[in-house]
Amino acid sequence: MADQDIIENRLKQLESHLEKENPVLLKAVQSFRELDKVAYRMGLLSRSESFATQIPWWPLISILGTFSAGKSTFINNYLETQLQRSGNQAVDDKFTVICYSEDPTPHTLPGVALDSDPRFPFYKISREIELVAEGEGDRIDAYLQLKSCNSERLKGKILIDSPGFDADAQRTSTLRITDHMVDLSDLVLVFFDARHPEPGAMRDTLEHLVAKTIHRPDSGKFLFILNQIDTTAKEDNPEEVIAAWQRALGEHGLTAGRFYTIYSHTASNLIEDDKLRQRYESKRDKDLAEIYGRMAQVEVERAYRIVAALEKTAREIEEQVIPSLTQALARWKKRVLWLDGIVFGLIAALVLGLGASNGQLGSWWQWIRESTLHSGIFLAVVLGGGYALHLALRRLAARSLGGWLAEQEQALPVKINLAAAFHRSTRPWRSLMAKTPAGWGRGTRRKLSALVNRADKFVQQLNDRFTNPSGHSEAQSDKEETAVAPDNLETPATETKE
Repeated sequence: MADQDIIENRLKQLESHLEKENPVLLKAVQSFRELDKVAYRMGLLSRSESFATQIPWWPLISILGTFSAGKSTFINNYLETQLQRSGNQAVDDKFTVICYSEDPTPHTLPGVALDSDPRFPFYKISREIELVAEGEGDRIDAYLQLKSCNSERLKGKILIDSPGFDADAQRTSTLRITDHMVDLSDLVLVFFDARHPEPGAMRDTLEHLVAKTIHRPDSGKFLFILNQIDTTAKEDNPEEVIAAWQRALGEHGLTAGRFYTIYSHTASNLIEDDKLRQRYESKRDKDLAEIYGRMAQVEVERAYRIVAALEKTAREIEEQVIPSLTQALARWKKRVLWLDGIVFGLIAALVLGLGASNGQLGSWWQWIRESTLHSGIFLAVVLGGGYALHLALRRLAARSLGGWLAEQEQALPVKINLAAAFHRSTRPWRSLMAKTPAGWGRGTRRKLSALVNRADKFVQQLNDRFTNPSGHSEAQSDKEETAVAPDNLETPATETKE
């Protein structure tokens, strides 16, 4: 099956799934199809790609944290099953994607199951790993694994458990996966270990887990959790430990937002004092309820994320991709003109120089003027050869921009093939004087603008679905409309009968 057919089948399956689950997101898939058509026409995507496959359509919850921060125990308690290994030392060095299965027996699958399946958040992640760590892309099983679990709480969502975070020891490829995971997630739980009351020693870890997240536009999806707070019960000093962590996080810019303190009911220290135990349990249960509540609402956040991705991609094409392509064309045009001037100037000088030195210019000119055939042959040779040489110089100028195009593509927030779009705009039949990329014009601009406006309407529809400012239900509205209707209004059936 061709790659194009695989993408088409994937989109059809997605539409079939969303038709009942969320009609707004079904319309979003159809809008992504229209955005794909724009990209195909410009060469930004191949026919085997789609913007819809660049984002996960399942609600995603990522769990980050330091070594021995209790992430695995938290996941096991949440799922109410012993799925993840836990311990005081690092027990798992892979990113684990956990999804629901009807099979009561858990299964563990290799990383290639994620890398090759567009339904999951790490589709083709091996390519990105290869870009930052050559040779590591083939070792995808060393970084990722997929686990299935028969837990009702997993239905409709995916959990991603990260290996213990130690910024000093992390390789570049692992950090790349972490950043990729965070970007895609609808909710990110960041765990710290209350048993290590000197957070200042974890400066590099805090830098990556906190400082790089607070200035993000989606910073509200991060929950910072101080786990295993029960270890402070012996000295009864949770306030001091919490204050130390809050100061450390504050030094990295986290001065607002919710800071949770929890511990596991299955792996906690025994608190013998009844009042003290009740105080700790009360605080733990309150914070856990809030965390679980956010996890339960992740589907709503997913819907807004996908609609936002549609609008963001459409805007980025117009506001960032097109300017980069236009700049590339301007550079290319300048280089072609310089090459034409230098090469054709040298050829003209060489011909004139050789002709003058041999005294053959006059005889050549006389031969050309002898007949129409001679003139035609001369023009064909000059024009044909000159055009062929000009095309070769165009290709040379285009190749000379390969490195620059790669840097520009890497800097763009949207995943497209900038080089392919550029080469489509520099094909032989495209005029050197063209100022806009191939496929770009008023019609394309209007189409992107319409997609942005449509995304805004999708947000309004989501608001109508998840909120109700008026406080009236649909049934109440129908009742009020009926009450306003005249008493002697005949039914359609009566009118038809008469």
